[in-house]
Amino acid sequence: MSQASPAHPFMANAVPEIKQQMLDFLGVSSIEALFEQIPHAHRLQALPELMGAMRSEISLSRHLRETLGRNRHCADTLSFLGGGCWQHHVPAICGEIAGRSEFLTSVWGTPSSDQGRCQAWFEFSSQLGELVGCEYVGLPVYSWGCAAGNALRMASRLNQRTTILLPEVIDPERLAVIRNYCEPDMANELILEFIAADPATGAMDLQDLQDKLGKHVAAVYLEVPSYFGLIDGGASRIGDLVHAAGAEFVVGVDPLSLGVLAAPPEYGADIVVGTIQPLGIPMYGGGGLGGFIATRDEERYAREYPTLLISATSTAREGEVGFGLSLAEQSSYGLRENGKDWTGNSVYLWAIANAVYMSLMGPQGFVDVGELIFAQAHLASRRVAELPGVTVRYGDNFFKEFVIDFRASGQSVAAINEGLLAHGIFGGHDLSREFPAQGQCALYCVTELHQAADIDRLVEALREVLKHD
Repeated sequence: MSQASPAHPFMANAVPEIKQQMLDFLGVSSIEALFEQIPHAHRLQALPELMGAMRSEISLSRHLRETLGRNRHCADTLSFLGGGCWQHHVPAICGEIAGRSEFLTSVWGTPSSDQGRCQAWFEFSSQLGELVGCEYVGLPVYSWGCAAGNALRMASRLNQRTTILLPEVIDPERLAVIRNYCEPDMANELILEFIAADPATGAMDLQDLQDKLGKHVAAVYLEVPSYFGLIDGGASRIGDLVHAAGAEFVVGVDPLSLGVLAAPPEYGADIVVGTIQPLGIPMYGGGGLGGFIATRDEERYAREYPTLLISATSTAREGEVGFGLSLAEQSSYGLRENGKDWTGNSVYLWAIANAVYMSLMGPQGFVDVGELIFAQAHLASRRVAELPGVTVRYGDNFFKEFVIDFRASGQSVAAINEGLLAHGIFGGHDLSREFPAQGQCALYCVTELHQAADIDRLVEALREVLKHD
C-alpha cells in the first residue's frame, strides 16, 4: 500500500484496487450504482461537515468526555419524565449477572450448544409468562413497538384480514414503528385505522369502536395503562366486541403494573405485548429497550411467532431436563427473508437481566412496587393539582403517569420545563406538539424511586415557576 493511499490500514476493502475488483465482479461501473434503488429524497444532497480525524486514543477519549459532559442526566437531575423509557430501580445484581462472561459472550450457537444460556432464557419466558398471565412467551424483540408490530402481523396471518384498529392516543414513536411493520409498500400491507378517545376519561370510545369493527378487521390494539398512563375500565367490554367480530384482541402492557392490575388475558386478550425495560434495565439511548410477545399455548399462535422460542424437554437420561430452541425454522434465522417476520438478537442479553429481576421480586415484590408507584403517583397528582392554574386531566384512574394541564396558568409547557430545569428538575414530557388538541399539557411520571421530598421539591419549584407569567 502506498503512502498516498486513503485506505484505512485495518480495512483492506478500502484499497482502490480491491474496490475496483469488486465492482468488476459485480458488473457495475461505480459504487453509486449499488444504491440507485434508494429514493433521491432519502439521500444526503451534500456531505455532512465532520471534524477531522483524531490520531490518538487520548484525544478521542478527552473529546468524548467533554461531549458527554454537556448532558444533563437523571443521576444529578430530579426527573419526572416517562413516555416510553422510565426511571426505575435496577438492582446491582442484574448487571452483575448479565455481565458475566457465561452470558455476555454466549450470544449464539446451535440449539443445544449452551444449556446454561438456554435455561436462563427459559426462566425468563416462564417468569414473564406467569406475570402477564400467558403460557407461551418468545424471546424479547428490539422494543415495545417491534413487539406490537409483530403481534399485529401475527393476527393478520391468523385470520387473513388486513385492517388494524388502534387507539388514537398512542406513543408517536411506538406508532412509527408499528407503521413500519404494517404499512410498507408490499403485498401483505396492513391498513391502520384509529379509534377516538372519550374526551372526559381518555378511554377508548366504545361507540366509535363498534362503528369501525367488521369482518375486515384483523385485530384491535389497546394499551393498559395507555400512553397517558390511564387504566381503561372498559377493557373487558372491548374484548367482547373484538371477539364478536372475529378479530384478535392485542393488548400492550407495562409489566410492572401487573402487581396491582389484572393480567390482560383476564379481560380477553389473545396476544399480549409490552416493554421489558422496567424489569431491571436502566434508562439509556442508542439501543433497543426490549419488548415481548406472549399468548396462550395453542399451536395456531405458536406457528405464527417470528421470535425465537425456548422449550424444556426430557433427555435420554431419566430425570434430566434439556433446553433448546423450538420452531426456529419459522423464524428469520431459519428461513431468512421467508420467515414469519424479521427478528434480531439485539436484546437477548436483557432477558438475563429480566430473569434476575423477576426472580428477586417474586409475586409479592410486584404487588409491593405496584402499590408504591400507584400511591406515590397519586400523591404527586393531588399535590400538583393544588397549584393555581393547574389541573390533572382524565381523573385519577391512572398508573405511574398522568397528564397535567397548564392551560389556565397562561404558560407553555416548554417555558415551565425551562424554569424547572433551572431548579435541577426535568419536568413532564411536553404533549403540545404530539397532541395539539391537548393544548399545553405535559405527561408526568412518578415511580418507586420518587420520595415525598422529591414531590415537595417539584411542587415548590412549580409554584415558583408559575409566578413568573
